[in-house]
This record gives sequence, C-alpha cells and structure tokens, in this order.
Amino acid sequence: MPDVSPNDQLEAVARSLIELREADRTRLAELKVELLGRKAGKLTQILRAVSTLAPEERRNIGRRANQLKQEIESAIGGRQAELIDCIGSSEARDLTMPARDAWRGAVHPVTAVIDEICDIFREIGFSRVSGPEAETEDYNFTKLNIPLDHPAADMQDTFFLSPGVVLRTHTSPVQARTMEQYAPPIRIVVPGLVYRRDAFDASHAPVFEQIEGLVVDEGISFVDFKAGIDYFVKRFFSKDTAVRFRPSYFPFTEPSAEVDVQCQVCKGSGCATCHQAGYLEIMGSGMVHPAVFENCGIDPERYTGYAFGMGPHRITMLRHGIPDIRLLYDNDMRFLRQFVE
Repeated sequence: MPDVSPNDQLEAVARSLIELREADRTRLAELKVELLGRKAGKLTQILRAVSTLAPEERRNIGRRANQLKQEIESAIGGRQAELIDCIGSSEARDLTMPARDAWRGAVHPVTAVIDEICDIFREIGFSRVSGPEAETEDYNFTKLNIPLDHPAADMQDTFFLSPGVVLRTHTSPVQARTMEQYAPPIRIVVPGLVYRRDAFDASHAPVFEQIEGLVVDEGISFVDFKAGIDYFVKRFFSKDTAVRFRPSYFPFTEPSAEVDVQCQVCKGSGCATCHQAGYLEIMGSGMVHPAVFENCGIDPERYTGYAFGMGPHRITMLRHGIPDIRLLYDNDMRFLRQFVE
C-alpha cells in the first residue's frame, strides 16, 4: 500500500463518482477497471488491506469501503442504462429501416428423426448405446463375418487412419462390443456417424448417420424379427403403411432381408419418388449369423437374434419429401426454418 491513509484513499475513490456519472462508454469501462478491477482496482486494494488494520479502524474502513463499492456499482449501472437509452432514442433510430429477422434455434430434422426412432424402440425394451467412430479392422469387419478380402473392406469404400485402424463404415461394431461386454438378453439401438468413400451427390454422402439395432436372446425367431420391424414402421409412418421384406445378402446376417415400406407420396400406386415401384427401401436386416455370435463369445446353439441398420437421412427425406440429401448438410436457414415448430 502507498504511504497514504486508508481514509484518504477512500476519499480519492469517492471523488471518482462524479466522473462516473458523466463518462462516455469508453471512459466508463476504463473507470470500472481502475476502481473495481480484480488485480489492481483501487477499491479492491483497499478491501484487501482491511485485514491488516487495527480492529477499530478495520471496522470503520471496511464499512465505508463496502458502502462505497455499492455506490460505484450503482453509478456504473445507472450510467450504462443512460447510454443505452441515448443510443435507442428516437433521434438515433432510423424508423424507416426494416426490422431484423429473428432467428430461432431448433433441432435439426435428422436429429429429430433419430430421437423419434430411438424412442419408438425404447417402447419395446431397447436401450440406446454408442461406440467409437475410429475402429479396428477386427471390430469393423472380422468379428462381423466380413473377411478383409471382402469388397466392403476395400480402400474404395473405407477410410483408413493407419494400418489396422479405420473410420467405421457402419455402427455394427458397437453390436460386437456390446455382445462381448454383456450377456444376453440384449436389446440395443446404436445411432451414430459412419464414413464411406462415396461421392457427395443427391442420394449419397461420405459422412452420414446410421442407426443399428440388435436383439439377442433365447428363442428369438424370424417371426419376432418381422413383428419388431412392423411395429416400428407403423409407429413411425402410419398404422396402414404396408411393409415388405425382400431376400438379400449381408455377411453378418442369415437369412437376410431388405425392408421396404409403402411410398408415403403415392401410397403404393407408383410415382417418381419411388420410381413407380410403390415401395421404398429403408433398412437392411436379418437374423444374426452364428459366426458373429461365435466371434463375440456367445453360444449360437443357445442364443439367436436379429439385427437391422437404417439411414436416418433417407428416412427424413421420405418423411418430408426432400429430393436431395445435400439439403440436409447445407445449414441453409431458408430450408431448415420450415422444420421449426
């Protein structure tokens, strides 16, 4: 502390109140730091030194310093309000200018679809889980019955980060991790980003969301699989939406099927959206291959299950009639604001 009595220092600070009440915005900010700054503020230093004073002087100086602090804070607040009123006065406002558009935040339509899908499956006992986006070849391919010489493991489809490490091409690795970590029964949905070496066009993207599902238990049959998928489709689209299962091939399921739903635009009569087919494919699925169970330490003689994978971007496009997937990536508020409720 300088060789000036505490009372004299308080008087010097009190005189600053006059300047505070007339300061412009720049000077007001400077005075606030000079008087109340945490490190070198004049009043701050006085308050820190109060504990070193004699008891009687400590009481008087402390009371006066705290009172002065309140007066300074009140004066700063009052002056700031005056300056704002001055800026917003009719003399400073151009009433001929158009009003500024008010932006409203909202959930992205794809995020809303993901949450809705997960909520529907939660109704029938599924838990929502997640996993790493950088995966080993073992979890991304081998444990899922995909040999490393399979076309799906080719560099044309996969982003390799380093030898043996890839950006996951699907969320199925989380299925393998879950089966290794937990004993059946298992019911999970796995939303998350996946990465593929695809061209960015009207129907493809190199980075997109996927939702994987897995059920493992004793006695799970193809009937259970069809019932679970049918329940989801009718809850998400409508009760009268027709569902079609077409035979297909996936290394990690056997038998495998692609799931089609009745076109929501033409209601099955055929249109440009569904290429006159009346149906649109929304997911790949099937009964979990016994080799996948063996790779993850689950007895295929005791347990069965089914798995499915769907693209929320495509389902969002179906629901809202969006013709180009790139619209969902552009962050164009003119497009996104129509989804604000």
